[in-house]
Parts: sequence; C-alpha cells; structure tokens
Amino acid sequence: MIRWNQWSALLLTSVALISLPWLLPNDFYLHLAETILIYTVLLYGLDIVVGYTGQVSLGHAGLFGVGAYAAGVLSIKCGLGFWIALPASMGITAAFGILLALPALRVVGPYLAMVTLAFGTIIQILINEMDFLTDGPLGIKLSKPLIHAHHLSVVEYYGVVVLIFVLATIVMNRLVHSHWGRAFEALRDSPIATDCMGVSVYRYKVLAFVLSAGFAGVAGCLYGYSEQYISPNTYNFDLTILFLLAIIMGGRKSRFGALLGSTIIVLLPKLLDDIHSFRLTACLLAGAVLLGSVVSIRRGITTLKAVWIPVLGTVAIAVVSFQLEAMTDWRLSIFGVMILLVVYYLQDGIVGFSSQWVRKLKLADRMEQSIPFAAVDVNRAPITAQSQHSSEPFLKVSNVVMAFGGLKALNRVSFSVHRGAVLGLIGPNGSGKSTMMNVLTGLYKPTAGRIEFKQRDITGSDPSAIALNGMARTFQNVQLFGEMTVLDNVLVGLHHGFKSGLFGIALRLGRFGRDDQSLRERADRLLTMVGLQHHANELARNLPYGKQRLLEIARALALDPELLLLDEPAAGLTAADIVELLSIIKVIQAAGISVVLIEHHMDVIQAACQHVIVFDFGEIIAAGTPSDVQANPKVIEAYLGA
Repeated sequence: MIRWNQWSALLLTSVALISLPWLLPNDFYLHLAETILIYTVLLYGLDIVVGYTGQVSLGHAGLFGVGAYAAGVLSIKCGLGFWIALPASMGITAAFGILLALPALRVVGPYLAMVTLAFGTIIQILINEMDFLTDGPLGIKLSKPLIHAHHLSVVEYYGVVVLIFVLATIVMNRLVHSHWGRAFEALRDSPIATDCMGVSVYRYKVLAFVLSAGFAGVAGCLYGYSEQYISPNTYNFDLTILFLLAIIMGGRKSRFGALLGSTIIVLLPKLLDDIHSFRLTACLLAGAVLLGSVVSIRRGITTLKAVWIPVLGTVAIAVVSFQLEAMTDWRLSIFGVMILLVVYYLQDGIVGFSSQWVRKLKLADRMEQSIPFAAVDVNRAPITAQSQHSSEPFLKVSNVVMAFGGLKALNRVSFSVHRGAVLGLIGPNGSGKSTMMNVLTGLYKPTAGRIEFKQRDITGSDPSAIALNGMARTFQNVQLFGEMTVLDNVLVGLHHGFKSGLFGIALRLGRFGRDDQSLRERADRLLTMVGLQHHANELARNLPYGKQRLLEIARALALDPELLLLDEPAAGLTAADIVELLSIIKVIQAAGISVVLIEHHMDVIQAACQHVIVFDFGEIIAAGTPSDVQANPKVIEAYLGA
C-alpha cells in the first residue's frame, strides 16, 4: 500500500520531472534526466533480487540488453511499433528471467554471482554473434516512437519516459508492500522458516527473477528508443557493476534510493569529466560530511573515532581537486576512492544511513518511554476451532530412520498424536528431538520409515506443502524475519489467506483491499493473544529474546494449523513469560489443536502435557504420563540424573 507521504513524494517528483523541459530547455540535460529515469526502472527490478530476496545478480546488464534488442528486432525486423514492442520486450525479458532463475534455485552467495555473471556474458556474446537477427557489431538504429504518423520529439518522448517511470514506481510500491513483497523479504531473512510458513522458496525465487527481468525489459526498450542506437558493447560487465553500485550507494529497499543511485552513476562520471564541476561537488560533499559529523558528535550519537576517516577522506578529495589542472588521468582513481568511502561507511546506502541518522537525532532529543508487554488475552484468541478429540491418531510416525552418513540420529522411531492432545518430547541434548521435528516438517527426508498426517503419506514432502496441509512449527534457534516488523512476521504466516495475483496487486482490485484489511485484523488479534500488540511496528530483531519466541508462536498460529510443533519455546523466557506460554498452550489446546512440545523445563512438561515420550541416542526409551516418565529408571539414568 502506498501511504499518503509516499503519494505526496511521488506527486512532487512527477511535477518536478514534468517541469524539467521548461526549467532546463536543453536536449543534453533532458537526455541525462531521461537516462536516470530509465536506469531507475531497471534498478527497481534489481532491488527485488538484491534488496528484497538477498540474492546477488550480475546478469542484469544482459537482461537490459535483451529488452533493448527485443524492441529493436520487433521494430526493424518485424515492423512493430513502440507500443507493441514495449510490453513484448517486458514479456520476452521475463522469459529470460526464468532461465536466470534456474541456477539461482541451486546456488547462493558467490556461486550465484558467478552464474549470473556468466549469464550476462553469454547474452552479450549471443547478441554480438547472431548478426542475422541483431546485425551483430553494427548494431540496430531506431527512430523515436510514432503516434498517428508523427515521430515524437525529444521532449515528447521524455514525457513518455516520465509516465512509465511513475507507473513503474506505483507498481513497485504496491508489489513490495503486498504479500508477495513480504514473501521476498522472508526468503532473504530465513528460507527455512519461509518454507515452513507455507511460502514456497522455490516459487518466490523464480517470481523475484521474473519480475526483476520484466522491469529490466521495460528499461531496455525505453533505453533503445532513447539512444536510437543499440550496440552489443553497451551491455557489458562494466554496466552490471554500475547497476549494483547504484543499489548499494542509493540504498536498497527504497524507491528514492534507486532514483538517487541512478542519478549518481549517470551524473558522477560527467562531473568527473570537468575539473570545475568536480571541485564544486567535492567541496559540497566535504561540507555535508563535516557538518553531519559535528552535529552527530555534539548530540552524542557518534564519536570522533567513528567519523574521522570519512571526514578526512572527503576533505582530502576537495583539497586535491584544487591541485589538479585536469581530470583525465585521475578520474578513475577518484571515482574508485569515492565508491570505497560510500560502500564501506554507508552499508545501508545514502538513504538508509540518512534515515538512521535522523532517527538517532530524534532519540537523542527525547527519551522514549518503553511500552510494557501486555499479558495474554485468552478471551480474544483468534484461533479457528478444530475437530474435537478422536480415538484415531491423525499423526502416525512408523519406524522412521534418519541417518547422516553412518550415524543414525533417529533409529526406528514410532509414535502417534491424537487430535487435541499435547505430547511432550524430552531427552538429553543430541538425542534426536529436533531432528524428529525437521523430519515431520519436511526439512529432512527420512532414510526409512513412513509419516502419515490426516491419513495422507507426507514422507519427504515439501515443507511448504506440509505447512499448508495443517502442520506449523517454531524453531529451537529462533527463525524470525529480523528486518521485518512484528506485524509483517505474522502476516507472512497468513500468506495463504491472500488470494490476489500480480494484476490484483498492481491494479488494486477489490479483493486485494478486502483480503489485506481482514487479514491485518486477524494478525492484530494474534499479537494481542501473545501480548505483543503494542510492538506491531517494531522490527522483530529488536524484541527481547523471550518475546521473539512468543512472536514465533503467533506466526505459526497464523497458518490455522491442526498440529503445532513447539521446539523449546520456554528457552530464554522469564518466569512471567513461562506463565504466559502455558496460558497460550491451554488456549491452543482448547481450540482442538494438537501440540508436540520439545522442552527441557520439566515444570512446563508437567503443566502442559498429558503424554510424554523420552528420546536417547535417537531411540524412544520411555513413554507415558509425565509422572510415570519421571519415575522410570531408564529416564532417570539417561536424562533426569540418578
């Protein structure tokens, strides 16, 4: 959803861009502005991959080239006009995005960077060699688009670019603030938890690359008609690095950051061509850094030790600029130094750093009162009532073996869970309890054995499919989406309730608004249930550790599960938090939801569980009521202590 302040910023930006031809009646400056807007559209797409899903792509110059050449070939070879070539370029490039996504599903980190770099290189080679289609090194010449046999002028085409830029900004905003955007961010923070929330990592990785390629295709088409000439050498590795630097310098997950990054990579090389422009820019930069550092030190939000290098670096660049008579021999070195300063000291980009700086200034001006965590409201538990107790077990584990090499973490484990029951799993560390959880939820495929859930064989099924079938979980090591708010974490759990597709999100069709409102209300009730309603807009990583565990439970309950697996939920909780946890478990059980609880706190096991299974060295050594298990000699020897 685009908020009012975002609409205001977009409106002001649009007015400024539309006014530019009258403020600067110069074709050269207009072309620079046009290039900035076109690059920004591409950076929107790149930000989906880099900023939101956390992947590193070095293939977007190739996708940019595919969009440009698709428009050129359709125009020159097929005789199609701009208004057909534009959506066609987007579709063709999106298809190439699927090809780029295939290796992204199998590799991460530097390996993904290498694969996408190879993809971009292959695209450039194909463009250069397929001269029957692309005219090879000679390139393709284009004319400005036609409207009723009238070729658009420079100013008129600039207006078209502004219009498409505004539309792309609106679509991008709606996309990243939708359930798709939350899925992309969840994928970045914790792929394991994302799958276990019923959000397929496989599907959303592909969607991220396809959407990103679509934006690149639009930008490529616009760029081809802007330059009126398409050449293979344009879409090289240097351009890829510039695009990536633009995202890093401007700031990821920000439309203004994309616009700012695009402005930097277009204008900075031009400023470095002219010594007088460079001197002015260097002085302004040094002054801004010096002023900001002084204010920060006086307000106590930083120290001299933390800022002396960027201050001295920018001042030195300004001083050196007056010692140079020409920029020809120094421009690349100075460009590199400036990039190093930005990348090293502004890891969240200029927009991210500025936002944090302003936030710290506000905090320095006034000490905010902390909002106490509320108690559990059992009367507002937004849990769908499940079927009542049944004599037939709805989870059956039969002779499950989980071997890692020659080590059996689970050895012929069998047990069952009835509806509405709370089953406790206890045992020493390394006894196989969490491994059992991972097998049940599809994170591990068992070496042997069978798992039936609701009379269906789910052995080795995909984690997202198991989650959507009614089995939710928390994790031994908290797996929250740390860069997302508390509310957005729960909304990821409610992802299955959102029905709108891409067009519904982009066009804001009725269902999108209704789904969004009702599911947000349900998320609010879930947060109220675990006492986190006053912290809905706080980043999840900023919560105390114990409250993060309660948030994990709320997020798992958002799936409307029939079986909830809790992996050491009391770890790190205070005595008061444990009381809240037991209240929550009682509410869950009262709704007919079965619970499998791994816990080392025996008081929690005794208070919550009707039946307990004890693991040791991957085998079940005892089973029964909590009191029976505590009196079992094998359990006393292996776990409780003789």
